[in-house]
Amino acid sequence: MNLAFHIVTIAAALWIGFSAYSIWVKAPFVAEPLEQYGVPRTWWFPLGLAKAAGAAGLLIGLWVPAIGIAAGIGLVLYFTGAVATVLRARSYGTLFAPLLYLVPAAAALTLGVLA
Repeated sequence: MNLAFHIVTIAAALWIGFSAYSIWVKAPFVAEPLEQYGVPRTWWFPLGLAKAAGAAGLLIGLWVPAIGIAAGIGLVLYFTGAVATVLRARSYGTLFAPLLYLVPAAAALTLGVLA
């Protein structure tokens, strides 16, 4: 279980960190959907900060479990909000995108709680 927790947490942190980077550099695969969903550009940098902080929190959680659990909760809430945003925009074809981040964040949180 401990090995699975470490692998899933590190993978989730790297994946979510990549997502933060992608929003900061305004990668087309991120920027175009955000515009389609109606997310104001002024929110993009703070949203990236939230992702980066969550990813860092997951990694710190490998040594300080309470921080990892808090980061996991924050990321699950963040990506649940992202799913809601996609649903509100009725962009059902892109619903998979936030789920690609929600699932690893939820898995890291679950394994962190069980560890």
